[in-house]
Amino acid sequence: MQIKRPISRQPIPKTAKLVFKGIIFDVYQWKQKLFDGTYQTFEKSKRQDTVNVIPITTDGKIVLSKQEQPGSEPFIGAFGGGIEDKENPLNAAKRELLEETGFKAKEFILWNATQFIDKIDWAIYTFIAKDCSVSQEQQTDAGEKIKLIYLTFDEFMDVITQPNYRDSEIALKIFQLSNNPKKLADLRKLFSI
Repeated sequence: MQIKRPISRQPIPKTAKLVFKGIIFDVYQWKQKLFDGTYQTFEKSKRQDTVNVIPITTDGKIVLSKQEQPGSEPFIGAFGGGIEDKENPLNAAKRELLEETGFKAKEFILWNATQFIDKIDWAIYTFIAKDCSVSQEQQTDAGEKIKLIYLTFDEFMDVITQPNYRDSEIALKIFQLSNNPKKLADLRKLFSI
């Protein structure tokens, strides 16, 4: 599966200078001409691209994570993490699904690829992993506690509206689709076995 990286609505120009190199974020600055002819310094961060995975079990349950990480409030969200060097999004999704859930899937569907935040160069790929079953025990990182929660489609639709649901890009896409009865029916079909 060839996956094209989504383009930011505000790309970092080739003339931008790297002014800070961090562990997670790098910061770039450039002079931007304004409408009145003057210039101002613009700034944008860049970070490692990530994947989200929403598993669907062999009995049709949608699985989300109830997670705790040091220094942050507990949250609910999809499974996933950073795409490692030389790794493509699909392989990252398979690896993250196996590590965080212990599941293997028979099918992966790329459902969304977006650069959600204009001020961060950061692609997020969301996969639906269908026909998932347990293959091994979870192998979580030392900085995460993950509990699996199993939901029906209607329960899933309720959970994504809660304040502790973290994946805003997923919730927004579902909200945009849910206003159209046909698209909502297609979404329900996608999130089933």
